[in-house]
Amino acid sequence: MKFVKDVKADERVDLVCRMCPMHLLEPGDRLNCMSKGQVLEVLTDYDGALEDIPNWCEKCGQEFLGIEEDEDCYKLYIRKKK
Repeated sequence: MKFVKDVKADERVDLVCRMCPMHLLEPGDRLNCMSKGQVLEVLTDYDGALEDIPNWCEKCGQEFLGIEEDEDCYKLYIRKKK
């Protein structure tokens, strides 16, 4: 797990209290609307996302930047590569 701090995100998707598989579907949809090089911040409280999102990024050709742990949720950062 790669921890980061103070990453500047261009867009945010809030998935706190959302059920699986939304932690993969909604970021994918949002990234489709973003430009190459932009960063998406994903807010989630789902522990499974800590493994699922980095694996999804690798599979889909996106760059997983890392995780920041907040009081109420995790913040995962993805840079759009394609």
